[in-house]
Amino acid sequence: MASITLKAVEKWFGDVQVIKGVDLDINEGEFVIFVGPSGCGKSTLLRMIAGLEETSRGQIMINDRDATAEPPSKRGLAMVFQSYALYPHMSVRDNVGFPLKSAGLPKAEIDAKVDEAARVLKLGDYMDRRPKDLSGGQRQRAAIGRSIVRDPTAFLFDEPLSNLDAALRVEMRYEIAKLHQTLKSTMIYVTHDQVEAMTLADRIVVLEFGKIAQVGSPRELYEKPANLFVAQFIGSPRMNVVNAATAPQVDLPPQATSFGVRPEHITLVKTGSGSIDGTVDVLEYLGADTFVIVSCGAAGQLTVRVNGSTDLSPGDPIGLKFDRENMHRFDAKGLAL
Repeated sequence: MASITLKAVEKWFGDVQVIKGVDLDINEGEFVIFVGPSGCGKSTLLRMIAGLEETSRGQIMINDRDATAEPPSKRGLAMVFQSYALYPHMSVRDNVGFPLKSAGLPKAEIDAKVDEAARVLKLGDYMDRRPKDLSGGQRQRAAIGRSIVRDPTAFLFDEPLSNLDAALRVEMRYEIAKLHQTLKSTMIYVTHDQVEAMTLADRIVVLEFGKIAQVGSPRELYEKPANLFVAQFIGSPRMNVVNAATAPQVDLPPQATSFGVRPEHITLVKTGSGSIDGTVDVLEYLGADTFVIVSCGAAGQLTVRVNGSTDLSPGDPIGLKFDRENMHRFDAKGLAL
């Protein structure tokens, strides 16, 4: 296992700075996820840790060793990419064992490590198949197996599930979570999907324009976002944010210029008896939940989560009552109060 520390790390492409002084400590055995919108620098930061991108300024420490200038082969890290990068003419067994064969290890040792990887990843029935005969999830497991046999100090995942359909993504999330529990290895994982981040991570690093917006556990980020960006990025559907000037009836501290409330913290009530009134615009029935999208005039459209179904119809007038204990207040700079 590895501890990884980033000290004032920067990345420049010519005159453009894409990573802007990142400081971060990743503990041994921790599962850390970099998340953020496209272009925020999450994949670039991961590639810098791997040694695939040069670090312009700052230090990257691996187990208290300065690895900033080391090539990827010296860092002891294994990277799993979005593309499986399997050799099509080789069997799964040969693909998984290829790094060890290239390193010149004895056949008996290679076979033992490959068999162990197959056991951990439940690939035993597929070891003699070629990649074209596997599903997307099986190919990704084979790619992960190729990393496991190297016994790396840490695993780096760069959006490994983005090529899979919805059902396989759920299945592979489970597989990766179990893999972390089994190996107890340090893992750094990049995704733009905040659901993956919430379900897998010990800690989430939310990136915005090359800077860290907030670091914390999934629960910390969901319940105590540090700013408007994190508040609206974490959570699905996103947090409702209202300009304070458009809802003067809501009691707020004087420095609050906006407030946020999540869909599950709003109750539908009769008009005139809640925090704000509106008109039902759209109903999104999902089985266990229904999302009621309400048009509230100048306050905009607010989304309410209702358990099960509802008898409401588009055009119905409705009141919205905010749970004051779970409201979030933000100042003019977007910082949480």
